[in-house]
Amino acid sequence: MTILRRTLLQLAVLPCALAAGLSWSQAPIVIKFSHVVAKNTPKGEAAEKFAQLAAEKTKGRVKVEVYPNSALYKDKEELEALQIGAVQMLAPSLAKFGPLGAKEFEVYDLPYLFDNYDELHRVTQGPIGKSLLQKLEPRGIIGLAYWDNGFKDFSANKPLKKPDDFKGVKMRIQSSKVLDSEMRALGANPQVMAFSEVYQALQTGVVDGTENPPSNFYTQKMHEVQKYLTHSGHGYLGYAVIVNKKFWEGLPPDIRKSLEEAMAEATTYANQIAKKENDDAIEAVRKSGKTQILELTPAERAELKKTLTRVHAMQAERIGPELIKSIYKETGFDPAN
Repeated sequence: MTILRRTLLQLAVLPCALAAGLSWSQAPIVIKFSHVVAKNTPKGEAAEKFAQLAAEKTKGRVKVEVYPNSALYKDKEELEALQIGAVQMLAPSLAKFGPLGAKEFEVYDLPYLFDNYDELHRVTQGPIGKSLLQKLEPRGIIGLAYWDNGFKDFSANKPLKKPDDFKGVKMRIQSSKVLDSEMRALGANPQVMAFSEVYQALQTGVVDGTENPPSNFYTQKMHEVQKYLTHSGHGYLGYAVIVNKKFWEGLPPDIRKSLEEAMAEATTYANQIAKKENDDAIEAVRKSGKTQILELTPAERAELKKTLTRVHAMQAERIGPELIKSIYKETGFDPAN
C-alpha cells in the first residue's frame, strides 16, 4: 500500500474512530475479578456483593466482572495474571503469598494460632494485618482487605482424630512451607495441588484427604468422595483482596474512593456470612449421610494442638520470630498451653 493510499484510508476512518472514542469515553471501567471457588461460598458471595456495591457507588462508571470456579485462571496462574494486568482483582488465599516472596503471610497458616474470630480479627483488622498487606506493593500489588473463609477441618477416608491416625496419609495442601511442615509434624505425606483438581484427586485416590473450611468442602462436593470429616478447626483459611497496583493508582481519585467504600462494606458482609455459611455447610454434610463428622474430645483436641503448635517454632525463622511474637501478644496466645 502506498503512503498516499494509506493516508487517505486513515482520513476516511478518522470520523468513525472519533465517534467510537466518544462512546468509549462513556463506557464503564471494567474490573475483572477472578477467583477459584464456587459462587455460593463466602468469597464467591462477597465478590458478587462487591460488584453490586461498586456499580451503585460509582453510578455505573465501574463494572466488576466476577469469574468464579477458576473460570479464567487456576491457583498457580492467577497471581501472575494480576501482575501483568490480565485481570485487575483477585482474592487469593493467604498461603499464596509465600511462594511470591512475601513469606510473612505464611504466619496465617500456622496451626492453632487463632482460637476464634475475635482473636483473628485483632490481627487482620489491626496494624499487623495492614503492615503485611503493605509488603505486597513492591510486587506491583495493592492489598485492599482481608476476607474470612473460616477455620479448616481435616477430611479423609479414615478417621483422623489422633496424630498417629495421620501416619502415611497423602494429604492435599496449598503451596506453603508451613502447611507442608504441619502435615509432616503429623506424619502425613503433603501433596501440593491446585484447588480445582482436588475433587478428582480424592475420587481417584491420588490423595487420601485434605483440609478445608466446611463451606469449601461442601460446595466442591468433597463429601461425595470423603468418608470422614474431623471437626478440628485447626487452622485459618482467609483471603486477601488484591488489585493490580498500576491499574488502581491510575483510577480517577473519586472512583477509587467509591471503590474503597464498596470494598469496606463487602468486607463486613464477607466476614459476617463466613461463620454462618460454614455452620450451615457442616449441617448439610451431616444431612447428606455421605460423610461422617467426627467431633474431637477435649483430650484429643489438646493432643492434636500440642503436636501442631510445634510448627510455630519450626517455622519461626522463615516467617519472622518477631512477627509471631507480636501476634501472640495481640491474641494472648501461650505456646506453652
